[in-house]
Amino acid sequence: MRLRLPEERPTEPPTGYKIAHPVLDADGGRAGFLGVSLGAAAPYRVLDDARCVYGRRHRAPHRRCDCGFHCVHERAVAEGLLASEEHRKAVLLEVSVLGPYLRFERGFRYGRQRVRSATVGPCPCGAPASVLADAGWGREGRRVLEAACGGCAGGRPRWTLATFARLAGDGLRVVAAPGTDVPLGETPGIPELVAEAALLQARLDWFQGQLARIGRARGPGRDTDG
Repeated sequence: MRLRLPEERPTEPPTGYKIAHPVLDADGGRAGFLGVSLGAAAPYRVLDDARCVYGRRHRAPHRRCDCGFHCVHERAVAEGLLASEEHRKAVLLEVSVLGPYLRFERGFRYGRQRVRSATVGPCPCGAPASVLADAGWGREGRRVLEAACGGCAGGRPRWTLATFARLAGDGLRVVAAPGTDVPLGETPGIPELVAEAALLQARLDWFQGQLARIGRARGPGRDTDG
């Protein structure tokens, strides 16, 4: 006899988190997202249905396939994925899991979703992102965008976060994460520089002491060439 897990009937759609690249149609008409794993084969809109990436005719998510949208339960887990080098230019999405889904220990696999918000990371220079600029690559008639400040975007095509949200539609909220640069007015002053110089001098004194100790251990007249 094969046991089946009880079906869940939540009163509200479950919330999940995932990462993706923001994309824009080549004609600039609509915005959406491109996944970083299996989802990289099929860009999706803010409100969209999953399709089997293997071209099979079954409805996602199928129990005998790994098709469908994927997300994790915890925001911190999704944020951790952004630490890897290949995912640092992705954005963090908060999604509502709609329709049938399969629950796993760390997340869901499901057939329909609504992206509620997208959190854009800082510009590579460390400043908070003010625009999404052309990343120089794309897929299936869509160009991938990446976070940038106004200065680092240079001459590349760019769209403000508000413009991207409007082009994505369906109530998407796009926010910028805090920057990682040193805020103005908090650059090191004379006291900080003096303390840093004292620390460097202390390290230099320690190294000189170690060299002197090694010299005494060798003794006078010993061959220093080994």
